[in-house]
Amino acid sequence: MTKDSEGMFLGMVGVAIFSLTLPFTRMAVAELNPVFVAFGRAVVAAACTAILLWATRASWPDRAQIRSLLLTAGGVVIGFPVFSSVAMAYVPASHGAIVLGILPLATAIFGAMRSHERPSTGFWLMAMLGSALVILFALMQGGGSFQWADLALLMAVIAGAMGYAEGGQLAQSMGGQQVISWALVLSMPLLLPVTVWLGWHYGVQASPRAWLGFAYVSVFSMFIGFFFWYKALALGGIARVGQVQLLQPFLSLLGAALIMGEALNGTEIFFALAVIAVVGLGRRMNIQR
Repeated sequence: MTKDSEGMFLGMVGVAIFSLTLPFTRMAVAELNPVFVAFGRAVVAAACTAILLWATRASWPDRAQIRSLLLTAGGVVIGFPVFSSVAMAYVPASHGAIVLGILPLATAIFGAMRSHERPSTGFWLMAMLGSALVILFALMQGGGSFQWADLALLMAVIAGAMGYAEGGQLAQSMGGQQVISWALVLSMPLLLPVTVWLGWHYGVQASPRAWLGFAYVSVFSMFIGFFFWYKALALGGIARVGQVQLLQPFLSLLGAALIMGEALNGTEIFFALAVIAVVGLGRRMNIQR
């Protein structure tokens, strides 16, 4: 198996794990404070990864790596979880899945800036078309105007794309497991006190169903999924492997229907397939690494 093929396969595993993030997040924030869920899931993942780093006797990152790790943490440990959790308190997971459909395109943009990848003109045309579809869907769902939750989702896209690109670049020298592990550990001084305060202030009384959602986004979305994802980005390239996320909106829609009981309608299915088709065409365009 070539490095590109291995990267695509690992990327698909990561996307399959990430695709259930929105349905399980919505399950958690139905009874728990959204920001508590966002920070708390990172605290749980950081505790798991601290044990892993200790068990493997991992070496400390150097100063340049710490800078990149902090940028990665700002994107995928803090930014994406906070904005997506807040949005899920107000819009269905199926809605969020479509808006987040531009995440692979945004990842390619950050990959071009950070890793000096050079997607072709055709790729960027597909990127703009995909973005236009997502914006049109958001306007239709919001009755002709953006909902403020859509702004939170777009901020989640920017944060996630930045974290993916920075972490994917760093994984080439550190390895995907080390990247997410150290990003989580370095975030603990901020995450832990904020999480404790939010839990005390808003309470942590919730049903087993809500805690099941919290457990999934903590262990799988915030921890295990990134092992596969950052390894994939390092092997196959940020822009190209990032397009594997074209499967994520469709898988998230199915997850929302199965887990949350959200009904799928024709509009959501149409836009999901349209975004998948456009990003799929973009994946076929030339990208120089």
